[in-house]
Amino acid sequence: MRARQGIMHRSGRAALLSLPAALFATEASAHVKWFCAFDVAGQPRGLEQVLCADFEWLVGLSVLCLMLGCLAEGTPLGTALLNALDRVTSRVRADTELLVRATLGFFFVSLWSMGGIILTPELKTDVAWISWFQLGLAMLLVWRRTTPLVGFGIVFLFAYATAQYGTFHLADYPVFLGVAAYLILTGLGATPFGLRPIDVVRWAAAITLMWASVEKWAYPDWTAPLLAAKPEMTMGASPELFMKAAGVIEFTLAFALVWTPLVRRMSAIILAGIFVSAVFEFGKVDAIGHSGIIAVLVAIAADDARTLATRRHVVLAPAYYGAALAGFLALYYVGHALLFGGPVSLTGVPVI
Repeated sequence: MRARQGIMHRSGRAALLSLPAALFATEASAHVKWFCAFDVAGQPRGLEQVLCADFEWLVGLSVLCLMLGCLAEGTPLGTALLNALDRVTSRVRADTELLVRATLGFFFVSLWSMGGIILTPELKTDVAWISWFQLGLAMLLVWRRTTPLVGFGIVFLFAYATAQYGTFHLADYPVFLGVAAYLILTGLGATPFGLRPIDVVRWAAAITLMWASVEKWAYPDWTAPLLAAKPEMTMGASPELFMKAAGVIEFTLAFALVWTPLVRRMSAIILAGIFVSAVFEFGKVDAIGHSGIIAVLVAIAADDARTLATRRHVVLAPAYYGAALAGFLALYYVGHALLFGGPVSLTGVPVI
């Protein structure tokens, strides 16, 4: 019994030590498909290997941090932080739509300049008119009245890429559909069912990042060449532990985007900082590919909509987090098994 406790203690300690490294390098590997070889149809790592002691310690610590953030939100300190954020981000909030349009304009012009790309760097195409179509979308962003056309254009490109690369591959990028909805709704001045455009894109960003975090656990080997080339990223942690920690942190920050106002705004700031830092490490491709989601995260950080954070949010945080974690794991593994075949393994026993 003591031996088991010792192993658990060392495992938890290792996980804690790996958190700073994962925090500052999580997004460096969020879209490893841009920099390393990958095989979407390949069999993912079994869940019995993912749901280990290190994973449990990391998840437990993340839930604790989420609960502490909720607790702080209902205090004078939390109110002061929200007020400070409101003041600092007032200009961004007033010009959020302009920021998104300008960033997307840069994004589409860059795709046209690079050529042979559909929305993201790994979605290659030989169809020449795709690049010109994306340049046309950039031009339409100049006028507010034509932004709905850009939104529909993004939906078309997403559907075209899905037809070429498959549903499972494009499940990495629902944020594009969120951005499309944002452009359509802001251009039309619509708020269907009381949903604001920023809320739609916020949920889309959260779903995108939660899905990407599961991919880190399912295919950690994809990142192996990247970690071998840049071993300082792990700060002494093993690649296995590092990828688990990176995925848990990314999942937690993504989940926080749909939680209470202070928690989601702080999460957006942290995620935006990580994305920006990755640009310095990985260069032009990363800057272009991440530009849109950085703009979205800045907009979320500036959003001053408030709902009263109560003890109920603190108590419910672990339950909702656990449900989201279980749901995304099931969706990823069952979806992969249905589309590509192969069993979903839970303790070595095939479930499907």
